[in-house]
Amino acid sequence: MSDASAVIEWMRTAEATIEAEARPDPPEMFIWEAYVSTAVYNAVVGVEGRFTPYKWDERAPRTVSSAAAAASAAHQVLRHYFPRAAPRLDATLTGTLAKIPDSEAEDRGVAFGKRAADHVIDLRRDDGRGASVPFPARPGPGVWRPTPPDHTPFATAWIGRVRPLLLDSPHQFRPGPPPAMRSARYARDLHELAAYGGRTGSHRTPEQTDTARYFTNLDLQGALGDHATRHGFGIAETARLYAAANTAQADAVIAAWDAKLHYGTWRPVTAIREADTDGNPATRADRHWEPLLVTPAHPDYLSGHATMGGALMRALTGVLGTSRVDLHIRSTTTGASRHYRYAHQYEQDVVDARVWGGIHTRTADEVGSTTGRRLAAWALRKYFRPVP
Repeated sequence: MSDASAVIEWMRTAEATIEAEARPDPPEMFIWEAYVSTAVYNAVVGVEGRFTPYKWDERAPRTVSSAAAAASAAHQVLRHYFPRAAPRLDATLTGTLAKIPDSEAEDRGVAFGKRAADHVIDLRRDDGRGASVPFPARPGPGVWRPTPPDHTPFATAWIGRVRPLLLDSPHQFRPGPPPAMRSARYARDLHELAAYGGRTGSHRTPEQTDTARYFTNLDLQGALGDHATRHGFGIAETARLYAAANTAQADAVIAAWDAKLHYGTWRPVTAIREADTDGNPATRADRHWEPLLVTPAHPDYLSGHATMGGALMRALTGVLGTSRVDLHIRSTTTGASRHYRYAHQYEQDVVDARVWGGIHTRTADEVGSTTGRRLAAWALRKYFRPVP
């Protein structure tokens, strides 16, 4: 096997293991993947050099197998958090190592990968993952409350308080408040949603409907691996690509959820149905309005998906050194694949998709995308830098 394929294989294994064992809500997935990809990154660059390790300073001789180190690091992180998956993980590791020549280099790589994993596990101990974080606001005009059809409580509120991987705090890039309910911008947001985001009677084109559904859930890990393969990335470049993309998205989720907790704004389905309580003469209530997509169980501002989209694209353009990201991304919801040549095309589609799906205001999307770009740009000045 090529050295880089060990990273790609184990990020695929990580995704499958996390989905099967944790059954996470989509935002949580990026936090788990960031744990794995930082351990793999440290294991690889600790051997190969080229880039600065993530919050670590250990090194291994260049004669050590970096592919064995990468596989061992991912295996150790996943085995620690998901012990029930140990038999499958052990079998996968055995299969990976069978493709690497038996030698002292392989054995030392396995040992070094375990150390890299243990370091990340130690870094993330007591980081607030899964903690009980109550939503403090009382429902009223403009304030989030559980939405139809299931009226699920804000169960993932802990994400807004978890310790970031790159940022100094969850609120480091907290934006200013959303538009006041009596403002013209607020009214424009609601008018657009009522016209383009409804399940029935919408002005959406079929293409816009496809875009809304496409972005429900994406195979981004597969897109990263495909990019690395097609562009002939080595193992260090591949590990860096995953680590930068996944940590930026994880911190984007954390930043977005911090804003959700802080501002606690109601979702479009509530805002449109109860527009007669918002004090804005330019809005009109529609008690029967339903969004195209089912509304996720957390506040509107900021849009998590748009914040992650901005962070992902800024991380990739920073790592790749170009706005031409060249990503083939498959939607696991619709099965459709799209090719994004440039970063701005992806960001714009994410913003539009959440409006056309009826689940976010355009302001929550656009401010989220900007916030994601800002935090990723800051992070890349500190982390995953080339070694001088």
